[in-house]
Amino acid sequence: MALRSLFPNLRSINPPYTVSSWRSISSRALSIDIADEPAPFNKDHEDLKSRILRLIFPRRSASTVLQNWVDEGHKASISELRRISKQLMKRRRYKHALEIFTWMEAQERFRISAADHAIRLELITKVLSLREAEEYFANISDTSSQKAACLPLLHSYVKERATNKAESLMLHMNGLGVNVSPHPFNEMMKLYMATSQHHKVPSIIMQMKQNKIPRNVLSYNLWMSAYGELSGAASAEMVYKEMLNDKYVEVGWSSLSTLANIYLKSGHPNKATLALRNAEKKLSTCNHLGYFFLITLYASLNDKDGVLRLWEACKAVEGRITCANYMCILLCLVKLSDIGEAEKVFMEWESSCMKYDIRVSNVLLGAYMRNGLMEKAESLHLRTLERGGCPNYKTWEILMEGWVKSQNMDKAICAMKKGFAMLKHCNWRPSPGIVVPIAEYFEKTGNLEDAKQYVKVIRFLGLANLLVYKSLLRMHVHTQRPIQDILKMMQNDKIDMDDETSALVQEFKV
Repeated sequence: MALRSLFPNLRSINPPYTVSSWRSISSRALSIDIADEPAPFNKDHEDLKSRILRLIFPRRSASTVLQNWVDEGHKASISELRRISKQLMKRRRYKHALEIFTWMEAQERFRISAADHAIRLELITKVLSLREAEEYFANISDTSSQKAACLPLLHSYVKERATNKAESLMLHMNGLGVNVSPHPFNEMMKLYMATSQHHKVPSIIMQMKQNKIPRNVLSYNLWMSAYGELSGAASAEMVYKEMLNDKYVEVGWSSLSTLANIYLKSGHPNKATLALRNAEKKLSTCNHLGYFFLITLYASLNDKDGVLRLWEACKAVEGRITCANYMCILLCLVKLSDIGEAEKVFMEWESSCMKYDIRVSNVLLGAYMRNGLMEKAESLHLRTLERGGCPNYKTWEILMEGWVKSQNMDKAICAMKKGFAMLKHCNWRPSPGIVVPIAEYFEKTGNLEDAKQYVKVIRFLGLANLLVYKSLLRMHVHTQRPIQDILKMMQNDKIDMDDETSALVQEFKV
């Protein structure tokens, strides 16, 4: 197969346009085309909720629909608007929910509650920005409303890991008398854990004790985790014992799995296993929550029996096992090097799935590739296509790595081409382990034109390195082609020459 035919799209990539700009251009065009298209409906037979819920695309305005509804002589009660907003938030349509709350607050006849202010602030952080949420918070004059809005603002600071702002807000909340529940304290502990400031967690617990704030399950779990990081399993056990003596808290699977994880990190596998066995007894028989946390920990302990036992128990629980759940069990079995059992689980999923999620098959595909089972990998890939699976960038990356590893470079290049075709939809980049061997393959086959075009694309993606440039330099030196452009590219990319590169340049000059 001619190499040039494998790279028909590479020359069409225009460096002045970035990957992100392609994405924004394409998504903008799509939203304009679809959002501007009128959707017919019979106004006489639709209520307000139906009209608003029909606004599937964010470009359309819920506030406009609301105002039109009122202008037509209809009534809109604040309780109805709250119910509609709640449904929108469940559907993750935060922009339309925010528009409703903004419209509500602008109506003098409505009495806006403290909870309304809190929800609007939360929506502002999701739809607009943290800065605009802070401005809204600063303009809330009613004390009770400001108290209610504190927690969503604190949650936003934690999400953004804004430690100084979170600590300042906590002081403000203390002044307002807001901190009477464990929730703000838990938020601060989550922040300190996320920012590796474990030493600050004990002071939060001390504040809770001094102010007689009850600890809940999450409080104890965070406290245990912090002590596990600070001083190991013994300190975490002390927290666990205190939790056992707290009559207001029930120890469940989450606390026992937290303790098991600490034991695992501290090098106590037997204690970890015992904690997990106790956690199993606490699992619900009504939902799958918790099962996959424990399965993952059993896999970390290399306990295949534990993984399979819980998997069978999980299947006996009512409710649908999701694609994410199947991915979890497959990843655990692959980690345990049991590809045969992973294949059985995959067949179970494939026989019952309503939509072919390529992410599930990618787990098994990656296992085949890493174990050198490329025939099985290719067979699985063809089967996913036949079943309606849509390959994503990860699919092509897995196949690329496998084909490079097995020296099937034509197929690797073809897969890279497919991966490049997806750049407008994601920020994927091929790894150096793929980039360099393909450059060296062009050198080996003496295909200078494709090599030059390949380097151009790789450079555009910010992946050019010394090994790639050396390969191109060797080709130019061998064919007595000028090397000035290559040296200039290296200089622009701030790539220094090593001894071999300097020798190549000297050889060309001679």
